[in-house]
Amino acid sequence: MPNSQNRPQVAVIIGAGDATGGAIARRFAREGFTVAATRRQADALQPLVDTIESEGGIAHAFGCDAREESAMVDLFNTIERDIGEVGVVVFNIGANVRFSITETTARVYRKVWEMAALAGFFTGREAARVMLPRNRGTIIFTGATASLRGSSGFSAFSGAKFALRALAQSMARELGPQGIHVAHPIIDGAIDTAFIRDNFPDRYALKDQDGILNPDHIAEQYWQIHRQPKDSWTHELDLRPWMETF
Repeated sequence: MPNSQNRPQVAVIIGAGDATGGAIARRFAREGFTVAATRRQADALQPLVDTIESEGGIAHAFGCDAREESAMVDLFNTIERDIGEVGVVVFNIGANVRFSITETTARVYRKVWEMAALAGFFTGREAARVMLPRNRGTIIFTGATASLRGSSGFSAFSGAKFALRALAQSMARELGPQGIHVAHPIIDGAIDTAFIRDNFPDRYALKDQDGILNPDHIAEQYWQIHRQPKDSWTHELDLRPWMETF
């Protein structure tokens, strides 16, 4: 994707896990983006980096706690200085926990909020900071069922995801007129992950019927969001298996 200085275009994936985040990173790498992927432990990203490089792409791994403001400021400064121009940022940190309201401690509630909401704010702010002078870029925040409705046992997760959705809406209204596309896909259903396989075998068994979300198919939708023309931008869409109720 050309730019005036012919610098590499970078896709920053905050929370590039083994399923959805990794799939998104690979999808953008296939389109020629240099990937800057983050997890709290950089070593956990090596398989993803190896896969992208084996497919002819370029990837950089960063160990980064997205809840720490200074770490996020340093991350974006480093990418812009040493790697290239940030063109896409995806915030994909999961923080899904389940506790009854009487068992939800202040520590749990605060940690979930920090992971899913505060970290999203730091990500969005730093993305906007580097994109605004260029009047272009895409920022995508991964939402969940809990972004729309709070279910029993998910007070902490729902509170944080509601906050992230509000952040995305506010940023879209502020940044859209300045050329920056802010989107909030809602992932409404189980995803094909080791967590679902090991903890919800009945739900995982629905994979053979296309009853759980394929991370590669989610990643394709993120790519399509990025490439939308400005006159037809999507802010929010929901992705769910055909058999999921809503």
